[in-house]
Amino acid sequence: MNEMVWVGLLYLVFLLALAALGLPIAAVLFLLGVAGAVVLLGWPVVLSFGDLAWSNLNDFILVAIPLFVLMGEIMLRSGIADRMYQALAAWLSPIPGGLLHTNIGACALFSATSGSSVATAATIGTVALPSFARHGYNERLVLGSLAAGGTLGILIPPSINLILYGAITNTSIGQLFLAAIIPGLIMTAAFGVLIFAAVALWPQLRGEGNSSVPWRERVSLLLDLVPPVVIFLVVLGSLYSGLATPTEAAAIGVVAVVLMAMFYGRFSIAMLHQAFQSTLRTTAMLLLIIVAAFFLNFVFSLVGLPQAIARWITDLGVSPLATLWVLLLIYIILGCFLETLSMMITTIPITTPLVVALGYDPVWFGVFIVIVCELALITPPVGLNLYVVQGVRGDGKSINDVIVGSLPFVGIMIAVTVLLMYVPDIALWVPRMAIR
Repeated sequence: MNEMVWVGLLYLVFLLALAALGLPIAAVLFLLGVAGAVVLLGWPVVLSFGDLAWSNLNDFILVAIPLFVLMGEIMLRSGIADRMYQALAAWLSPIPGGLLHTNIGACALFSATSGSSVATAATIGTVALPSFARHGYNERLVLGSLAAGGTLGILIPPSINLILYGAITNTSIGQLFLAAIIPGLIMTAAFGVLIFAAVALWPQLRGEGNSSVPWRERVSLLLDLVPPVVIFLVVLGSLYSGLATPTEAAAIGVVAVVLMAMFYGRFSIAMLHQAFQSTLRTTAMLLLIIVAAFFLNFVFSLVGLPQAIARWITDLGVSPLATLWVLLLIYIILGCFLETLSMMITTIPITTPLVVALGYDPVWFGVFIVIVCELALITPPVGLNLYVVQGVRGDGKSINDVIVGSLPFVGIMIAVTVLLMYVPDIALWVPRMAIR
């Protein structure tokens, strides 16, 4: 094991230790970058931080991030998300465990317009939790379905995380969005199968169905599913037709959701002000993590750490599939301590060249990375969606209920990841068909 690999391991130890102390992850990444620059490269590298931050953030593609966050905020505050949830509930609630399926379906549909897991979990959680108190569902399974369903926000396109992966690796974001469609649908279906199996084996978990909604009303409620579908088609349609870049497509989506809010009579300056405030807070948090992680990666690249680790793993002589298994294990462990975005940005410059050198498609690896990073959202102790759902719950009970309810979904996500490893065409089939 060469010297640079030991440096990488030392970085990892300090990263996990500082994160375990409860320091903000952006501060941890920046401190490690500064320490590495001072020790290995000298102060001039530290003083170049301002130029580095500007050059990395001055990227048109990153403008898509606040636009997709804003889109989700307006959908929540205009009542579009609530109407969508109630329409799905009317159709799915008569099924045993139906409202649990509604959680997953609503998260999947909202993910197609949001791009953020936190926004998805918070929005659907806010809309859904009051309904369950009246129907006797198992609370842990309800909370777990919301936390896990929220993870679909970073897989089903449009996805902020896929945008960042594409920006870092210079991979086509349009191809990444296409590649994520089938894995996203498989993940959604797998969550549904888990719920169906759980309520079949343990009937006490299923709660009370609600078959009192007349068929005429159910059919009329289908109109409330039109807005998210239209927004999804507008965003991706403008992108794949060549009319817009990803950032322009996000802007078109914001315009579409504003028009729909006006149509429902829920648009107001006060509502828009609240949406802007929330978008600003979320975007500031994301970009602070991004710029700190970019600086750490800059130090990594200057000392040659990515190349050293890639050479070391190649020299071990393990098979490509065994390497993927090792990466999966590493990401599962990292996900217990690191936030999703920081984990992606700090590891992608190291792992992507390695995996591509093994013969894997960078588009496929983008989907793989996003799925394994999804796990970090619901694995304790720092799983962000666990805390989001607990915050929406707001009853003072232990977060252990959310954690226990999420664990079965963790197993499902690992199983889907393994399936993707052995059948890469799950992700690559749609992009290949689009090229033809």
